[in-house]
Amino acid sequence: MKQDRISIRRRGFLKISSLAVAAFTIASRAGTSLAQPKAQDKKGALPQLDEKDPTAQNLGYKHDAAKADKAKFKQYAAGQTCAGCQLFQGKPGDAWAPCTIFPGKQVNVKGWCSAWVKKA
Repeated sequence: MKQDRISIRRRGFLKISSLAVAAFTIASRAGTSLAQPKAQDKKGALPQLDEKDPTAQNLGYKHDAAKADKAKFKQYAAGQTCAGCQLFQGKPGDAWAPCTIFPGKQVNVKGWCSAWVKKA
């Protein structure tokens, strides 16, 4: 009987602890993403993504899709550019625009990376 009460208390403690850890993790992630301002130039535009950026290199980003490493990124197909990607947040006529893969940076409309997803 006493052992049953202890195990019930232990389970309750573990449930509450798990929920508290999850809530803290979510809250801290939300706070850091909101607290980090986007670096903008004097005109209010985001900086252009550098091909040497570590994330850009890992995803094979190139400002010119024709220069994508076709041997390393076999999923590349001719005609795929940031302009035709679902993750690209630009408007028609933009030369550079934000991309959800590279927060706080702009990608070239003629660019490409391995996260490319056909625009719906």
